[in-house]
Amino acid sequence: MDLIRLGEKILSRRKIDQAVSEILIMRAKGLSQTEVATRLGVDRTLVSRLESLGEIRKGRSLAVVGFPILNKEEVREALEGEGVDLIFLMSEKERWEYLRDKSGLTLFDSIMETIAMLHSFDQVVMIGSNKRIKIIEAVLDKEVVGFEIGESPIQEDKYVETEKIIELVRAIKG
Repeated sequence: MDLIRLGEKILSRRKIDQAVSEILIMRAKGLSQTEVATRLGVDRTLVSRLESLGEIRKGRSLAVVGFPILNKEEVREALEGEGVDLIFLMSEKERWEYLRDKSGLTLFDSIMETIAMLHSFDQVVMIGSNKRIKIIEAVLDKEVVGFEIGESPIQEDKYVETEKIIELVRAIKG
């Protein structure tokens, strides 16, 4: 075991490495810094500073949000391959489950955290209906690149042409 003495304290290097790994895994899965901190019982600022310590790329960050998507796993894999920083995709069923599983205040807080998170990205791509694209543009108060998959209201999953979304991402990234 890798033990480190700091005055009266003895620290386990393995325990620290394991905690850092858990934080990064949860963040990579899309959990917010606040959610990760709450789950692990640490301050949110620790999560933020840890990310700053490990950051190797500055520059234009890109988030892709979309619903309701029929082939979301195929789209997710393609976007991951292009290095998209945040991918948040849902099917119609998942969208309704998301709404049903949260109380009013919890739902409101979750939506506000998502908006704050999206606002931190340099560029946001919204895959959805014409109405949802306009709403995201208004809420974020920044340019949002829309990838329209139908007229609002969309009530069933829509197939997204992976080649076209990748072409759009590559154009945005330059």
